[in-house]
Amino acid sequence: MLHALEDTITPHLDPNERLLWSGQPRGGIRLRAQDALIIPFSLMWCGFAIFWEFMAIRQGAPLFFMLWGIPFVCAGLFFVFGRFFFDAHNRAKTYYAVTDERILIISGIFSKQIKSLPLRTLSDISLNQRSDCSGTISFGPTTPFFPAAGWPGAGRHVSPSFDFIESVKEVHDIIRNAQRSAHSNT
Repeated sequence: MLHALEDTITPHLDPNERLLWSGQPRGGIRLRAQDALIIPFSLMWCGFAIFWEFMAIRQGAPLFFMLWGIPFVCAGLFFVFGRFFFDAHNRAKTYYAVTDERILIISGIFSKQIKSLPLRTLSDISLNQRSDCSGTISFGPTTPFFPAAGWPGAGRHVSPSFDFIESVKEVHDIIRNAQRSAHSNT
C-alpha cells in the first residue's frame, strides 16, 4: 500500500515540494451521519418500488407498467446496498497528502481528479475525531448535515476533506504546523 501511495502522489509534487504526510481513507463499508436519514428513506423507496413491480407482474398489468417499475427498483437497490460498495470503492481509489505548500486530494473511479489547496490561503479547517482516534478533517465551510453527499455526483457541494483517516489529530497538527511555516516564509 505504501508503494502505491507514493507512486500516486509523487508525480503531482513540484520539484522542491516536501511531502509531510500521506495516507488513504479507511477501507470497507462505513456509515456516515447522513445515513440516519438516507437508510430509512432508501428502505421505503425500495420497498415501494418492489411492491409496485410485484403487483404489476402479479395482476398482469400492461408491459409498460411492468417496465416502468424496473428503474425504480434498481435505484432503490442502489440506495439500500450499492451506494455503500460504491463509496468503499471510491475511498480505495482516494489518496491524501500534506506537503510544505499544499493539501492534495487525488481521487476518482473513472477518471483521476486532483484537488490542490494552498496552505497559505486555507482558512477554515475543521477536525472531527472519533473515540478510536480516527476521523475527518474538512477544509472550508462545512454543512452540518448534507444527505446527498454519499450519492454519486452529489459531493460537489461538500467541502474537500480527509475522510476516515487514522490518527486524525496528528495529521491536523501536521497541517497547522505546515500552515504556520508557510505563513512565516512569505
